[in-house]
Amino acid sequence: MKKSTRLLSLLLVFVLVFALMGSAFAENVTTAAPAAKGEMAGQIVLLHTNDVHGAISGYAKVAALKQAYEAKGAYVLLLDAGDYSQGTVYVSSTKGANAVALMNLAGYDAAAVGNHEFDYGFDQLKTNLSAAKFQVLAANVLYNGKVAFKDNTVFTAPDGTKIGVFGLDTPETATKANPAMIKGVTFGSDAEIIATAAAQVKALKAAGAKYVVCLGHLGVDTESVGHQSLDVIKAVSGIDLFIDGHSHSVIDGNTNTLINGTTKTKLDAGSTMLVSTGTAFANIGVVTIKDGKLTAALVPVTDTMTADAAVKAKADAITSAIDAAYGAKFATTAVTLNANKDPGVRTMETNMGDLIADALIWKAEKEGVAVDAAITNGGGIRATIKAGDITKKDINTVLPFGNTLSIVKVTGKELLEALEASTYCTPAAVGAFPQVSGIKFTVDTTKAFDAGAKYPGSTYSAPKTVNRVSIQSVNGKTFSATATYTIVTNNFTAAGGDTYYAFAASPVNYDLGIPMDEAVMEYITTALKGNVTTAKYGAPQGRITILCTACKTFSDVVSGSWYDSYVKYCYENKLISGTSATTFSPMKDMTRGAFVTMLYALAGSPAVDKVTSAFTDVAPGAWYAKAVTWAVSKGITKGLTDTAFGPDATMNREQMATFLYKYAGAPAVTGELSYSDKGVISAWALDAVNYCTAKGYMSAAGSVFAPGGTANRAMGAVVLTQLSKAAAPATK
Repeated sequence: MKKSTRLLSLLLVFVLVFALMGSAFAENVTTAAPAAKGEMAGQIVLLHTNDVHGAISGYAKVAALKQAYEAKGAYVLLLDAGDYSQGTVYVSSTKGANAVALMNLAGYDAAAVGNHEFDYGFDQLKTNLSAAKFQVLAANVLYNGKVAFKDNTVFTAPDGTKIGVFGLDTPETATKANPAMIKGVTFGSDAEIIATAAAQVKALKAAGAKYVVCLGHLGVDTESVGHQSLDVIKAVSGIDLFIDGHSHSVIDGNTNTLINGTTKTKLDAGSTMLVSTGTAFANIGVVTIKDGKLTAALVPVTDTMTADAAVKAKADAITSAIDAAYGAKFATTAVTLNANKDPGVRTMETNMGDLIADALIWKAEKEGVAVDAAITNGGGIRATIKAGDITKKDINTVLPFGNTLSIVKVTGKELLEALEASTYCTPAAVGAFPQVSGIKFTVDTTKAFDAGAKYPGSTYSAPKTVNRVSIQSVNGKTFSATATYTIVTNNFTAAGGDTYYAFAASPVNYDLGIPMDEAVMEYITTALKGNVTTAKYGAPQGRITILCTACKTFSDVVSGSWYDSYVKYCYENKLISGTSATTFSPMKDMTRGAFVTMLYALAGSPAVDKVTSAFTDVAPGAWYAKAVTWAVSKGITKGLTDTAFGPDATMNREQMATFLYKYAGAPAVTGELSYSDKGVISAWALDAVNYCTAKGYMSAAGSVFAPGGTANRAMGAVVLTQLSKAAAPATK
């Protein structure tokens, strides 16, 4: 690291510590009207969060919500299911210490540890949590055979009711954290975790707990089968409430329903209430216990939500310090650099993955190390960068772990093993998915992964045979299984993180000590001259080919995803086209021009007598011109203004609902909206949202519609399919 960088880091630490310890001037904060004391007397309220991932502005709002319930006379516990130490530079800059400080101030009572609590090593985590004023619970996390933190605790309400709480962390932590930095720490096998949960329930019941709560950082992702929250719930009786984390899911506990966009999936959790709030304070979970009955709610976190002044002042001080140190522009990008999770860096090659892998090779060779290829795990790439300016904060948010460049030498056979293991569940998302440079390979997902024995200390299996992956070339030369290849990677995968045990076993394995984020920034500023161009990174460069039955049309439509059947339906019925011959771009923002064209196709593409437009931004020969002319003639839209249609403008959810509603002929609607955010739905969109909700064309995450939320192309495919199948009256 350069001297200037070290000085900046020291200065930043000083500023951050000062921000946490000293007082700060806070802007005026809205306070709620005094509640009638005692109206919730005798009730228990369990506020819960999970996977906050550095969204520090939310802590002031959850603190205020806790105070509001307490003012009403409720007994309130504030709980977290893990992954608070990493996600944005606002917490990663202090290796998670800022998160603990803010959780203390917000009044958390207990928290589990998630896999990302271990990102900076076990020693750092112990240091962070030594300052915690809340109970840290992790019954299955052992250090040298003994419980590393605390397994459970019992809270007693004023009326004597006891609430027992225990914690579980995913066993995936063993390989999702850097194995070299958590030596001596174990997380248990699938069977051991279930046995631990059963023992905790028994112990808490024996201690007089009327209600047993699990803070489980386990999730419901496909890669977590065997130790999912659902696996524990099905095997262990007596858990009244399971507060889940890890998979960033939104789960409505009243019906145990997983909510993913417009798709709702009922989960088999039996009599246990299963809840999860999403990620980054998308929601605050509220479980109310009244007269022995548990009722769940999801409260969306909004900009206008009441905030605690003291917590907000501390969060604002941290934000200001970081922004001052990291916020300056150092480059620009002409394209959006895709680091979406699914579809994205965990399912396929992306332009962001290409850029980072290229940067690793460039930096290694600049340091005098000749390498054949670069591999970095997709799960380590955490944020998309939109077209425009690039700041140091952007890069730190993309690469928040502090990983460094490492060199491993492997045989071709070992490289095949690493790629086979890291794509074992592709096209389903997995953090190990390799983003590469210097390698061209194919994954045939029509073939099943041939699982062998578990890697030592891992939840992942070694491939018994390599039958899904084939490598076409390395460093521009035909691949050889007997050749030796020099790979630049990150120190996490070099230590066997995720599925990369083949790297950890390499006899040549050393760390260059160069931070990944600094390597990427230097590559952009020096090699790319500060400009990420469309020509260079406008699209993935074709290094990875994924073969699958459902991918024959569009390579970026992931088989089994919440939208894939809808995209297929729309494509087969000529309602929608791709963004290229092989891509659909499901997560790309939906534009007004694209959506009106889809509706035009749904109406049967009726003849348009004359393509004319008063809109100066709609040329007669534009691909959307007929659709715009038709839509205006049918009263579906009037444009943004008298002279502007805005074909490239992004649509939000209430705009999409309005287009659908008017397409259907603007029928009369009855009933009242029940969304908690109905007050922010525009008056002109109320009937449209009501209609689309009643018809099931659009739904919401929990109790919030999010009218200003961006609509994407996948969402467009869903609503078009539903509208088509319902045979809604078309305006032909």
